[in-house]
Amino acid sequence: MARLARLYVPDQPQHVILRGLDQQPAFVDDQDYELFIDCLKAAARDHHLAVHAWVLMPGAVQLLATPSDEASLPKAMQAVGRRYVAHFNRRYARRGTLWEGRYRATVIEAERFFLLASRVVELAPERNRLVSVPEDYRWSSYRHHIGLTVDSLITDHPLYWALGNTPFERQRAYRELCEQPLDERETSQLMQATLKGWVLGSETWRDWASRTANRRVSPLPRGRPRKVREAPASAPAGSAPAAANISGSNQPAAVPSTSANSPGGHGSGQPTTHPAAHPDSQTAGSGGHSPAPSPAGGPAPASSPSSHEERKPGTGTH
Repeated sequence: MARLARLYVPDQPQHVILRGLDQQPAFVDDQDYELFIDCLKAAARDHHLAVHAWVLMPGAVQLLATPSDEASLPKAMQAVGRRYVAHFNRRYARRGTLWEGRYRATVIEAERFFLLASRVVELAPERNRLVSVPEDYRWSSYRHHIGLTVDSLITDHPLYWALGNTPFERQRAYRELCEQPLDERETSQLMQATLKGWVLGSETWRDWASRTANRRVSPLPRGRPRKVREAPASAPAGSAPAAANISGSNQPAAVPSTSANSPGGHGSGQPTTHPAAHPDSQTAGSGGHSPAPSPAGGPAPASSPSSHEERKPGTGTH
């Protein structure tokens, strides 16, 4: 099955994850971290990628960025990968890829999830117990957003600017926001959306993103579509029942028979009617005529079509 093309919605930020192969370190020392940042700065400049937040950890990279066009993010990530992996393999005398397949990314609804995604990216070292407080970690953009450094890689998003009228107000508001615990449910939603490549936002926003991107932005329902069974057409009112239903009716037919224990005795020729038949009935349930008694009191003529009596072999009589 062919993979869907990379999802792009104009002017919408994307959360990006790049993982090391088999959970192996992608960075060994400071030189590796510094080279990766240099590669990312050059690629972002060349391919017009606005980076809002970033973090480098030993086995993974996370970014929050807004691409300027559909090819911006893929080309930037490709340029970083080619340059950095070549350096890493040459330096450590290895071959092959360094990353676990392609990078993972999702488009997010900025109004609802931008600040959450920024905190998830920059607080990852603390959550993974690499440091006790996030400002102690050098390889992220957190120190820039709280005013400890100035990061030339960062392009601040309008939602970050909306936190205050001055840089000091913004930095203080962002620090206070990061000191609050993350919503674990929303954090899980963000990570799952990024790993699976589907957009993250409200239903109304997803509908808009689907129309804008001109493609599906959410997974299809699981399983096959349910089949709708058509109800059988009912018989028209007043129609005659089928023959099988008539023959299978609970109303028993009047069947003439003789018995030695009947008042007529053997050879009396008097037919005995089934108890359920009406005494005045002229026809049996099978539609034949009831046999008339013989004038001499003998058996009914053999040619009678309604006779149900069985002849005993060798006697010539009933």
